[in-house]
Amino acid sequence: MDYSFTEEQETVGKVARQLFEHRCTPERLTNLESDLKAGGARYDQALWRELASSDLLGIALPESVGGSGGGFIDLGVLLAEVGWSVAPVPVYATLVLGADTIARHGDSAIQQRYLPKVADGSALLTAALAEPGNSDPTAPRTTARAVGAAWILDGAKELVPAAQLADAIVVVARAQDEPAGPGLFVVDTPTDGVTVTPASTTSGEPHADVELAGAAGHRLTGPGGADAVGSLYARALVGLCAMQVGVAERALKIAASYTSEREQFGRPIGSFQAVQQRLADAFIDVEAIRWTTWHAAWLIAEGRPAAREAAIAKFWAAEAGARVVASAQQVHGGMGIDVTYPLHRYFLWAKQIELSLGSAPQQLARLGAAYQEGSQ
Repeated sequence: MDYSFTEEQETVGKVARQLFEHRCTPERLTNLESDLKAGGARYDQALWRELASSDLLGIALPESVGGSGGGFIDLGVLLAEVGWSVAPVPVYATLVLGADTIARHGDSAIQQRYLPKVADGSALLTAALAEPGNSDPTAPRTTARAVGAAWILDGAKELVPAAQLADAIVVVARAQDEPAGPGLFVVDTPTDGVTVTPASTTSGEPHADVELAGAAGHRLTGPGGADAVGSLYARALVGLCAMQVGVAERALKIAASYTSEREQFGRPIGSFQAVQQRLADAFIDVEAIRWTTWHAAWLIAEGRPAAREAAIAKFWAAEAGARVVASAQQVHGGMGIDVTYPLHRYFLWAKQIELSLGSAPQQLARLGAAYQEGSQ
């Protein structure tokens, strides 16, 4: 296995970082976030158009729909840069949850309906995995029944990323009269029977609850789509981890810079042993997040099973990510909780990623169950 990035992947990272550092300054983010008080969403439409014009939105899409034909690692590199700059764009929702799923499981007609618009920046997508009281996407309560050539969906989904912005939502649902397991469906948000209610989140990123009451949709997978749902869940987990790589790296960098400049008793606080030990532990945690994430991403890119490795990566992204941002905040002292100082955004993003799609204890439970199954 080789975790080194190709020249093309390194170019994706460089282009994305240059674009985000230019457009996602603390001042610009503060101005954008002030609109949230007026009911707006943390979404920079102009930045999204720039991502499209830089050919970044189609990096992991087939060339037949206007993409670049890249793979999952290319997408992970872009997500890490989103986390590095806490960029206000729904890359995770649109590219990982929505577009990647349609590209892999949709027929040609469905791909042509949605994916060219994703590549040119004119459409946003997402996927609905979690339900009220049910965080296991492989056992959904949401149902789908066939009515002619269409499917009618009923159920409730919660905390769907960027649902209030999305033009269409990939929905995990259980097809009635089919005991083989859940499947994937796509529903346009303007469709009758789709109610989208924005929800408050820790990070301020746009999420919404979605109610489906007789909503018409299209099926992406055939009978027995449980493998497709499991694959989507693994990719969704690793996508969150890739963002956490960027969040944790940047938080540690901010802390290192601050402690090298802030002086106490006539010398930088970074020279104090307690501070050095705290940041050294944070560095080790960042490396653990990085290596477990890219291992899982590499397996996915190679088309190999990655459910266990995705759970391992998510555990480290949740547990270690929380430690890294807490350490970064604590070595700042009072500055660490000042909402006019950039670090607070990284703390909130890390916490949101920590809890999304299963916290660290939930991932340990999944790993423990898998170990028991494999040992029998």
